[in-house]
Amino acid sequence: MIRLICALGNPGREYALTRHNYGWMLLARWRPDADWSKKFKGEYATIHDPRKLILVKPLTLMNLSGESLRAAADFFNIEPEEILILHDDLELPFGQIEPKLGGGLGGHNGLKSIKQHLGTPDFRRLRLGIGRPRHGSVSNHVLSRFSKEEEMVLETILDRGVNKLIALL
Repeated sequence: MIRLICALGNPGREYALTRHNYGWMLLARWRPDADWSKKFKGEYATIHDPRKLILVKPLTLMNLSGESLRAAADFFNIEPEEILILHDDLELPFGQIEPKLGGGLGGHNGLKSIKQHLGTPDFRRLRLGIGRPRHGSVSNHVLSRFSKEEEMVLETILDRGVNKLIALL
């Protein structure tokens, strides 16, 4: 049973609408009314949907996301198998949304940090496809904004993501 949802992103205005903040965007779409508090090197909220869930947004940079998640998981006594991570994924085409349990991390530095701090890759994930760049570096791609064409359908995709998230719960 999922007890904690951690959305990955980078803090700061310059990252707000970038592909790397897709997890934050989905969480905001699902729970725009969450009452956030600062703690655990991030922000957290407690909701009841209908059972109690902890929401976490690490405010460390992406590469250190595991520090925040681990602190929250320890505080609330939550095991890795009770955690769901919302994150961008290069290996899925833009708009595709897929759940996954454990497995490879696809070079995602936020997921690597989480694996390191939890001591296992066996946590649930909701992968939000951003696709690989056709040219240029991967880091520039994940830190860039969605294209105009992508932005035109982003709200519809986020709504589908909310539906998948609810189905996972």
